[in-house]
Amino acid sequence: MNDSDDVRRIALSLPETVEKQAWGMPTFRVAGKMYITVPDDETSFAVRCPRLERQELIAAEPEKFWVPPHEASSSWVRVRLAALEDERELRDILVDSWKQAAPTRLLDAFPGDGVSR
Repeated sequence: MNDSDDVRRIALSLPETVEKQAWGMPTFRVAGKMYITVPDDETSFAVRCPRLERQELIAAEPEKFWVPPHEASSSWVRVRLAALEDERELRDILVDSWKQAAPTRLLDAFPGDGVSR
């Protein structure tokens, strides 16, 4: 099962990612833009997600994705670690969030298909 150490390890493997404490929790940033937070209980994490896509994710897999009421107006979604199928799914979610925050110069050099922005 994935845990917060896996989130940290994968996040820090992405180009130019740095970890920074904010609001008493670890956050991960690229080019100064936050793209992952790991709340205190470490059973979930939050990633960037366009609002239109977020509603589709939550509707399709509510056991995996949700948004706390205080984050409803943001472009973030929470992900329950225990609901993820495997490390590949975790990595895909983290990479997608990284791509939304990374500058073009990093995206152009990043291996993989397409760019989610």
